[in-house]
Amino acid sequence: MTIRNLEHAVRPKSIAVLGASSREGSLGHILMRNIIEAGFAGEIWPVNPKYDEVAGRRCYARVSDISSIPDFAVIATPPGTIPSLIHELGEKGTRAAVVITAGLTRENGLRQAMLDAAKPFLFRIIGPNTVGLIVPEAKLNASFAHMFPRPGGLALLSQSGAIATSLIDWAADENVGFSHIVSLGDMADVDVGDYLDMLAGDGKTRAILMYLETIPNPCKFMSAARAAARIKPVIAIKSGRHEQAAKAAATHTGALAGGDAAVDAALNRAGILRVHDLGELFDAAEVLARFKQLKRSRVGIVTNGGGAGVLAVDRLVDCKGELPELSPETIARLDRALPSNWSRANPVDIIGDAPPGRYKEAVAAVAADANMDALLVLNCPTGLASASDAAKAVGALASSGTIAGKPVLTCWLGGKSAIPARHILQDSGLASFETPDDAAVAVSYLSDWSRAQKALMRVPTHGSEDVHVNRERVFEIFQKVANEGRSILTEPEAKAALAAYEIPVPDMVEAPSVDDVEKLALKLLETSDKIVVKLLSRQISHKSDIGGVALNIDTAAAARAAAEKMVKRVAKERPDATIDGFTLQPMVVRKNAQELLLGMSRDPVFGPVILFGAGGTAVEVVADTATGLPPLDDVLAGDLIDRTRIGRLLAGYRDRPAANREAISRALNALSRMIVDFACIVSLDINPLIADSDGVVALDARIEINPENIDCPTPNPDLAVRPYPSGWEKDLILHGTRYHVRPIKPADVALYPTFLEKVSAEDLRLRLLAPRKHFPNEMLLRLTQLDYERDIAFVAIDVASGELAGIGRLSSDPDKEMSEFGLVVRTDQQGRGLGYALLEELIRFAKADGISRIDGFVLRDNTKMLKLCHEMGFQAHLDTGDPGLSIVSLQLK
Repeated sequence: MTIRNLEHAVRPKSIAVLGASSREGSLGHILMRNIIEAGFAGEIWPVNPKYDEVAGRRCYARVSDISSIPDFAVIATPPGTIPSLIHELGEKGTRAAVVITAGLTRENGLRQAMLDAAKPFLFRIIGPNTVGLIVPEAKLNASFAHMFPRPGGLALLSQSGAIATSLIDWAADENVGFSHIVSLGDMADVDVGDYLDMLAGDGKTRAILMYLETIPNPCKFMSAARAAARIKPVIAIKSGRHEQAAKAAATHTGALAGGDAAVDAALNRAGILRVHDLGELFDAAEVLARFKQLKRSRVGIVTNGGGAGVLAVDRLVDCKGELPELSPETIARLDRALPSNWSRANPVDIIGDAPPGRYKEAVAAVAADANMDALLVLNCPTGLASASDAAKAVGALASSGTIAGKPVLTCWLGGKSAIPARHILQDSGLASFETPDDAAVAVSYLSDWSRAQKALMRVPTHGSEDVHVNRERVFEIFQKVANEGRSILTEPEAKAALAAYEIPVPDMVEAPSVDDVEKLALKLLETSDKIVVKLLSRQISHKSDIGGVALNIDTAAAARAAAEKMVKRVAKERPDATIDGFTLQPMVVRKNAQELLLGMSRDPVFGPVILFGAGGTAVEVVADTATGLPPLDDVLAGDLIDRTRIGRLLAGYRDRPAANREAISRALNALSRMIVDFACIVSLDINPLIADSDGVVALDARIEINPENIDCPTPNPDLAVRPYPSGWEKDLILHGTRYHVRPIKPADVALYPTFLEKVSAEDLRLRLLAPRKHFPNEMLLRLTQLDYERDIAFVAIDVASGELAGIGRLSSDPDKEMSEFGLVVRTDQQGRGLGYALLEELIRFAKADGISRIDGFVLRDNTKMLKLCHEMGFQAHLDTGDPGLSIVSLQLK
């Protein structure tokens, strides 16, 4: 279920309070008091068989006794009573409730009984075990929080009731207001994904804050988070760690990519800014709601105290910010405005006696410097100048929190004297912080958010189009392993699979016995100076741990000796293991190469994750890695590389040339493609992948599969982010015009202005069910940047002009029970059968995606659409709530 019926919890017209009480200090008494004192304007009906009256209102023994239908219910009764009360509310016509009560668990069966009671009525339950919910603007306080917050633009979703009430208290002191505060509790029904979906379309909410402990439905969460983060800032604290079952995994990746690294990757891919403490939550919300993203964080600092500037620089560098040099023009301008002993560098130290005019000149000059993306202005209190006057001077330059169009963050240090100055800055629209550390971190929010938004906007296909794969060959290898009852591939099998996905591997030969090792070594050494001998055993994954790898072998006798030594070592340390033979390959020596690790493991929440970083035998000790979610493309692969320390070494240094970044990116894309193609892969290591200016070579590889999942369809259903459905593209010729029909892409937003200009006002009214002229950019972004898990839109491009000719759209419930369709064809393109073709494609996609029913809402005077739907087999009936509207339905299952 998605946001269906959740609107009753947001703007209820009436409330039933089940468990209302007159007893001072009781939960039912506090809930009634909070609802009444908040000023809720609708009817409030207490329900409790123990009372005739509560808070001056008639108290009902049962829900059925209430003369009208409660829009919303607040339930605070003993756990055992709740399933029957939910059923009673559902029969009455109520469709949503917040269950404050704790103790409804899986173990005692009450949780499931409650959900079973709700299901026939599509009844939505927030909780149980929750503090409740608050909607300040609606004067709704359906909670037992200790105070009622002021209205504002921040929405707070918290799994912890204690954190929610603490933030309410904190916000009151900071004069911060809220649009919604929701204590989600146990999330038996309504979870964080549902609320993200609802808040994405809430015009009163300008930013969403989340405190998360668990993510119960990762695919729904990712889909909802990506939809919300495209429109407004979403900021999260994620506490806790997953247990790393990967410690016993067969690959290094399992140990390095588990737990919090996967959470980071998921939040980044969803476009969410992650912060790590409650103070940062509000700071980040303030900054992100004020300013646009920064592609780079080049910061110009103006200060009247050198020490404060140094502190800011230290923290800025920690946060990967940049401190660019001042341009010669800026230095010359500052020379004219400042004393001769100013710092003549960034930070710009304008000296402790700086009067307001000096602040104004310095800030204006630095803001005008093209090398700067943002400004940080600091003030230390002195007896030589007024902190408030300096604040007034800086504030006078500001417009919407910017100077010269660049974000300005301020820090007026101190206590008593600084407080009035901070108020002046805030009244001028400038973000204000108490310490240089806080201000510097705040700058990083803009650049971190930009990186997350960049990842959000990527819609990779099943895999890079530059990677040519032989999926059938890999399937054969996996099938052979599964038929033999194994889960771990041998090294030759793993390397053959990599080669089938164009990841370069060295030539390799297998030697069944020690004697064969000597013979094959003699032959290899005819063309290679040195060779490598490795143990081959189905039971031993990490060969180097028991001395199963011998390097720099230069004679056949040495190769034989190495193999004999391995046999003895296995007999002593792994007597349970069978030696299947040995592998020999040329010794790959690349003087300037870096050793890398590419890998994949499965996170218990987010499914397959990809790891990139420094490789070699000390990989887990060095722990220089970055984690991402498949599918990847070149941009996302590049982001993985850039998030590691070794990524900087790959760019080259001193006399070492840069590694071939394109080849590394291609290997990452190939790995991503394999993960998308094969859901049976449990874990995978390529270690080391050596990389230099000539390219990459995978010297060793391990792959573990689930033998029972070989036949799982493509794309991998376990992916947290569904790839762009590239298989759904085709060309049509209708009445002599060629159209290219494909799923929509984010870049298609550029096609909308021309398209909308060529759709008549009447056609827009028929499509949107009401007249509309203005289409804000946020709306167009939502229409073009889809999460393909629940939405699809097919565009028809006129091949000759490159213009958008028509769009068909499906928007599904997460459970795929129903999908709503929409269709619009440009007015000058109508009459050619394009609408028929697009609707046919939507139906074909819906059937393939397992959708049960397609619905559409059509104005009764839209006779052309009603005729088209009839021809396609839709059944039409009147909407009882709107006589001017018809509902058309096509049952697919």
